[in-house]
Amino acid sequence: MSFAKPLSPAIREIRFLLSQTGPASAGTRQFVQANYPVIKKHNPNLPFMIREATGTPARVFARFERGVEKHVELDNLSSEDVAEKVAQLLS
Repeated sequence: MSFAKPLSPAIREIRFLLSQTGPASAGTRQFVQANYPVIKKHNPNLPFMIREATGTPARVFARFERGVEKHVELDNLSSEDVAEKVAQLLS
């Protein structure tokens, strides 16, 4: 999925939880650094939150209309694998 386009209006929030130094979160950190500017450019009003805490397993949560929330685990994944998982979550 290319993140260089507006996401579905049904998506109300994207929230990443990750460790700022842990090796298991390295791919998630790379994904966020590479894709955050593009996602925010095309979805300026979409809350895109990054929560960092030492030892936290890497995960991404998406909140949709009517309070539906889904998440996927991202620990020990490469940046490309994280992109695939996030694309699946948001589709």
